[in-house]
Amino acid sequence: MALRQTPLTCSGHTRPVVDLAFSGITPYGYFLISACKDGKPMLRQGDTGDWIGTFGGHKGAVWGATLNKDATKAATAAADFTAKVWDAVSGDEMMTLAHKHIVKSVDFTQDSNYLLTGGQDKLLRIYDLNKPEAEPREISGHTSGIKKALWCSEDKQILSADDKTVRLWDQATMTEVKSLNFNMSVSSMEYIPEGEILVITYGRSIAFHSAVSLDPIKSFEAPATINSASLHPEKEFLVAGGEDFKLYKYDYNSGEELESYKGHFGPIHCVRFSPDGELYASGSEDGTLRLWQTVVGKTYGLWKCVLPEEDSGELAKPKISFPETTEEELEEIASENSDSIYSSTPEVKA
Repeated sequence: MALRQTPLTCSGHTRPVVDLAFSGITPYGYFLISACKDGKPMLRQGDTGDWIGTFGGHKGAVWGATLNKDATKAATAAADFTAKVWDAVSGDEMMTLAHKHIVKSVDFTQDSNYLLTGGQDKLLRIYDLNKPEAEPREISGHTSGIKKALWCSEDKQILSADDKTVRLWDQATMTEVKSLNFNMSVSSMEYIPEGEILVITYGRSIAFHSAVSLDPIKSFEAPATINSASLHPEKEFLVAGGEDFKLYKYDYNSGEELESYKGHFGPIHCVRFSPDGELYASGSEDGTLRLWQTVVGKTYGLWKCVLPEEDSGELAKPKISFPETTEEELEEIASENSDSIYSSTPEVKA
């Protein structure tokens, strides 16, 4: 008997969740940041979804959000014509980077010294975060608004996607190396450093390309329009979500559909695997983030698989256990952080 997938629901946002990103694994675990049209990006503990804080300061929808590897810095891209860099430990705003149009994408270099941005003005910008007053380097060539911009090849190259084109750039010469053209709008792009793999979604297609040459590797067709896809760190599975509210899980090698289930009450805009591959997160039009187990029934995070007594004759059922927090403890936490980014306590629930 198959065990039922029981997601953890992370509430707190009031508008559609349009982007999310995990940090690397740190001594304190790993972390998750979400971008939302409510203009209030949120930071959470990655394995449980527990809310840590909200970055307050944007005056428009936040379209993109990311964390550096060690989760000490966050960056956000917004409709208020700015990108912001944050101290992810204290929640303080470190700098505001003014743009001439809506900013859609932000990405740190591996050493966290540079930030790449892209947006509606069709320009890629590279900011030296150690010299915030300096003008950014700019790369032009896109013919429509940039949806995603990512460092690749150990920060020697840049990948960027606009409406129907994905381009590969040389960072040193700031020139285009190669481009891919699609017959429909590109909805998402994910870069996997281990193996230099690029995951692109457009229409119902989930395509895998070499991030070095942009040559095709393989592709899958889904039953519905897909907005986002993510490849497991061990390259065993991929998950995808889109317009039919469903999440799809595929075997990466064979292309076989392993699972599909309706997890949200609106189209899914973003999905990403955690750095350890134990779970994946999805963000939706319904304003929630949900966390899903890669292997259902495994004890991990807030999921606890409780096996029955041998003589009970019952089938094993996965159960969710939650740490208890009293009202007094919540009030104490709130008072301790009254001068920081922590302003409310969104729930995490099954």
